[in-house]
Amino acid sequence: MQDTFIQAYPKLQQSSVAVAGLWLSHGDEPLLSQWLIDALRPHWRAQNYAIKRIELISVKSWQEVLSELGSQSLFDDASALIVTGNHKPDKAIITELERFAQDAQAGSHGHSLLWLTPKQDKRAQSSKWFAPFAQYGHVIDCNLYNEQQRQQLLQIQAQQFGLTLSQDAWQLLMSHTEHHLLSAYQTLWRLSYLFAPQLMANNNVATQENSNSSSHLSLVALDITDLQAALVSDAQFSVFDLSDAMLAGNSAQVAKIIFQLKATDEPTTLVLWAISKDMRQIMQLMDGQDPQALGIWRSKQGLYQQACRRQAKAQTAAWPALLYRCDQAIKGLIRQPAWELLLQAALELSGKRLFPTQ
Repeated sequence: MQDTFIQAYPKLQQSSVAVAGLWLSHGDEPLLSQWLIDALRPHWRAQNYAIKRIELISVKSWQEVLSELGSQSLFDDASALIVTGNHKPDKAIITELERFAQDAQAGSHGHSLLWLTPKQDKRAQSSKWFAPFAQYGHVIDCNLYNEQQRQQLLQIQAQQFGLTLSQDAWQLLMSHTEHHLLSAYQTLWRLSYLFAPQLMANNNVATQENSNSSSHLSLVALDITDLQAALVSDAQFSVFDLSDAMLAGNSAQVAKIIFQLKATDEPTTLVLWAISKDMRQIMQLMDGQDPQALGIWRSKQGLYQQACRRQAKAQTAAWPALLYRCDQAIKGLIRQPAWELLLQAALELSGKRLFPTQ
């Protein structure tokens, strides 16, 4: 079965999706491949899959893929393999992939294989290696062919963030981000935090008025005036800039951003969220967890690995207590200023310790 990303993505948002078998994503928009993984991951987890990643460094790497699919963990019901690399399988591997896909259709196993490849032209799609995915699996075309498709995808993301934009606002957004998908998505992400108080207020009203509130969540409608004001605000430092500075170990920049966020009345809960997210992911990485399974984008995995190398177990062991104190300060349960503790936590993550470990 072959679908475009726009056709497949809404289907993957459904509560139950059969994910066993072969999946192939081809395209030159890395963000779409990441969204596909993000959409499949809840289904893998709900069905108790062990999520792993294999890089094809040669044709022989396919043997490792088949071996992994043939193994069975004592703790997981099946495996979900995310395969990257552009080495095509040979004739013997193609036969094994066909058998794998047919067995999945027959219910003989529940394993899932997702292969991420660059864009494949019509000639490649008529090749023998492509056939098992097209005939027995799922082929997702992760390419954008016009601006209408780009805006359609971003509208889906905006709704997931709780936002809806007027047509004029969309035109401004696309112009401001130079029709770049990732830049537009990041701007929507920032907007969702900027308008979070309004969104929470709207949904509190919806909760009181509807017994089944989860299906009646209210969206924040933004017009071009709202977006213009937000884009000006977005020119200042954000928690995303703070995250990059902390992971890079740039303590001077961390302090500068914290002071700027405080001066512009950035919500302390949002700053704590950014710090705690990075701290918890670093602790999970240091415990041996896979960055891909944690949802860390490939472009940021290097920064997280650098941050891990700057830390020691004795230091990270104290982080949960520090985060708890930050939360207490924000809620007014302790007298220490919240921004003082947030600065301490941010500097800790960057590798600059204000106080020695006890």
